[in-house]
Amino acid sequence: MTPPRTQQIPVVVLAGFLGSGKTTLLNHLLRNRAGTRIGVVVNDFGAIEIDAMTVSGQVGSTVSLGNGCLCCAVDASELDTFLETLTRPSARLDVIVIEASGLAEPQELVRMLLASDNPHILYGGLVEVVDAAEFEATRQRHPELDRHLAVADLVVLNKTDRVGEEERERLRATVAELSGPAAVISAVHGRIDPELLFDPALRPDDGEMAGQLSFEDLLRGDDHKAHEGCDDHEGCDGHGHGGRGGGHLHAAYESVEFTSDVPLDPRRFMAFLDSRPEGLYRIKGFVDFGAGDRDNAYALHAVGRFLRFVPRPWARGERRLTQLVMIGAGTDAEALRRGLTACRAEEPAPGGPAEDPAVIERAMWGVLRYVPRNEDADEAPEVPGERREAAAEV
Repeated sequence: MTPPRTQQIPVVVLAGFLGSGKTTLLNHLLRNRAGTRIGVVVNDFGAIEIDAMTVSGQVGSTVSLGNGCLCCAVDASELDTFLETLTRPSARLDVIVIEASGLAEPQELVRMLLASDNPHILYGGLVEVVDAAEFEATRQRHPELDRHLAVADLVVLNKTDRVGEEERERLRATVAELSGPAAVISAVHGRIDPELLFDPALRPDDGEMAGQLSFEDLLRGDDHKAHEGCDDHEGCDGHGHGGRGGGHLHAAYESVEFTSDVPLDPRRFMAFLDSRPEGLYRIKGFVDFGAGDRDNAYALHAVGRFLRFVPRPWARGERRLTQLVMIGAGTDAEALRRGLTACRAEEPAPGGPAEDPAVIERAMWGVLRYVPRNEDADEAPEVPGERREAAAEV
């Protein structure tokens, strides 16, 4: 019997050149985390807001952000050590965000994460923040920006309120061409929906008093009152505003759900994952492979090009379903559902010959390539730029 696995914490790498707004985005995540406990790893404390103040600190120190969040200031050589600290059960964190400035090249950070010996972390994606108003100037000063975009899993085109609509569409097209299959979303003041990056934490057994408002809740309430009805406030940072023109944060991306009570064919499903459309950032949920493995449901975690399956035994009496949620920008919801529907396994004809067990086993090989071994649960899949090609061999 497969031993129970320890909970893995997604680690998101947040990158972008000076002035792109990544620290603003990070502070936005901390302010609008809705109960999610975030661990933050930075090169220096710089402009990280702690209790409405800016603090400074030395490399190697850790500061509590309150509400269960922690912030570490590290250099690249200490990253593994501090990830070990942040992933201890006593830290009770739900997600870790690494602000890449001053630490290492984004691709190198991703390599470090995928090669890490820490069994408690899970790659959560590389997010590249781009300044829409200074995009061309930044490319001239930093030609490596094109390389960064090419390996990103999600691109946030920030400060779009500073360019006209025609220029904004031109920039989106350019960024999309440079970033390939990555999802591209627009933002103002770094405001994106945190649920685009990580799932909200659910703690029914938490020790907090039921119905008691936190300081964070009060801040959100004050923001709502102060900016109610605003549609063009330069400094408006109320949760739920999408910048000029209003709109909710979640309007910048789509979430598509798929449920099937018919098992999926592993070969067809792997072909779907390999050819999934551009703009699809995250896929999560459970898959029933039917005859491929009647004992286990397969938890799926896909971020950009990264892919992992983790089998878990079906509970007694549990209804066997495939339940998936796909998150991205500019995707065709109906096309995604049609693609997944086409992955459903065909039932053998009544009275017909049973399928050859060897054929069924071979069909699962493509899935099992992305299942960590029990003795090496943190085995690293392919690094950015190589992962897509590996999946294509299925």
